Amino acid sequence: MKSKTRITVLNHILALNLDVNIWSARKKLTPYDFGETQLPPEELASLGSKRVCNPEDLRIFGTLKSRAFNMLDRHGVRFLGGWAIPEKVAEEITNELVAIQKEFFAAKEEFLSRYDQAVQDWIRLHPGWEKLIGSSTVSAEYVRSRIGFKWQFFKLAAPDKNSVKKGLKEEVNNLGFTLFDEIAKAATDTWNRCYAGKVKVSHKALSPLRSIHDKLNGLSFVDPRVLPITDLLQTAFEKIPSRGFIRNENLLMLQGVVSLLREPALLVENAQQILDGSSAEDLLENLVAAPQQPIAEDIPENPKQQTTAQAATQQIDSHGLW
Repeated sequence: MKSKTRITVLNHILALNLDVNIWSARKKLTPYDFGETQLPPEELASLGSKRVCNPEDLRIFGTLKSRAFNMLDRHGVRFLGGWAIPEKVAEEITNELVAIQKEFFAAKEEFLSRYDQAVQDWIRLHPGWEKLIGSSTVSAEYVRSRIGFKWQFFKLAAPDKNSVKKGLKEEVNNLGFTLFDEIAKAATDTWNRCYAGKVKVSHKALSPLRSIHDKLNGLSFVDPRVLPITDLLQTAFEKIPSRGFIRNENLLMLQGVVSLLREPALLVENAQQILDGSSAEDLLENLVAAPQQPIAEDIPENPKQQTTAQAATQQIDSHGLW
């Protein structure tokens, strides 16, 4: 009897779903809103929506949602509509989510306490349109039901039947190239903010690279080429003097590392070289010596798309990870 294939990556992750609901403060426009005005037929044009409250009053909720998403992106990788989170950092992530949730709920109660006044203020800001806005207001309790912040962790297990397991296995196989693409996006942002055109940088420029390193280190089990990349970054950090501006060869080295991180296929290729026996030291020396190459700026938003990282990942053995 053949042994059952195990998707071993699932042993190390929890799937996390974050559910953040924010009231849109919008209601659909209807022909009634325009009285006797002649409107085009629906097959020609459709009406939009009207705001019944100042969107500035709701900005805090979007800000907190973005903070939660950014935090999860730093620790995990997008997976099954949510995130794959290393199980060992689940408690840390929960604590951070709880802190954001407390701010979210405090902002919710503060907004609801002045909701009626906020609607009246919005009406006063738009004289002549009182009826249009007033006819679409909703109660504070309705708004309360439309603002929420919650999350769920799941422990996944592959089904016994291969035919049923196929879809989940494909998602797990995709984790590697999804991770490399996410790293490329973070590195591109880091390049634009910290390294492009610079002749010297402060140690603050290392912070986003350390975040990338921490993310890769926490997710090293999703692909055999991840760990060599963390080693490469750690070796680069150790070469940087502890004080003073970073310049000359050290800056060239960091710029080369960031450029490498921006190119998923090239990153995978260099990681494989380390797996095959090359040293991180040698690769860093090559980065300093090599001329800068043009860097592709556009990275697909959809991890399902065929990318250079995916193509490279599909050509290399999984080393028993899936």
